[in-house]
Amino acid sequence: MGTILRALTLLTLSCLAEAKQKDFYSFKVVNSRGRLVSLEKYRGSVSLVVNVASECGYTDEHYKDLQQLQKDFGPFHFNVLAFPCNQFGQQEPGSDKEIDSFVRRVYGVSFPIFSKIAVVGIGANNAYKYLVGEWNRPDDRELPANKNNMLCGCSHKNVISELFCLWKTLSFLMF
Repeated sequence: MGTILRALTLLTLSCLAEAKQKDFYSFKVVNSRGRLVSLEKYRGSVSLVVNVASECGYTDEHYKDLQQLQKDFGPFHFNVLAFPCNQFGQQEPGSDKEIDSFVRRVYGVSFPIFSKIAVVGIGANNAYKYLVGEWNRPDDRELPANKNNMLCGCSHKNVISELFCLWKTLSFLMF
């Protein structure tokens, strides 16, 4: 826990020092309540961007684990940013309102839930397309192959690499 906290603190501090540029945080997305939200409000924090599904066989475990991460690390400038997606096995068939109501009622989710999006292919959400492009850069070979869940913060390799090593040990994040 101390190593994760130290890595998150280093990542947050280094992010605050970076110049503003076109990045994940420059996009606007729609939240589960239909409001346009600038991701800029999460700049300076570490964000775990995940696609989620309410009818996946791992839904219970994943939402509980994601909520625990938010609870444990939220005070240290960490955010889970959840984007429901129905592209993989049609496991997220509900409306945005139904999804939001379900996860807040059943799992007590306190992290942001955004509008259901496509994360791959034609019609993929622009913020997700940006992230996939960033993780596919040739100089980022050590980053995760799973393109649906991403840890965003800044480009400092030593901190990202340390977090990636920790991330690999937290297998529940790789869904």
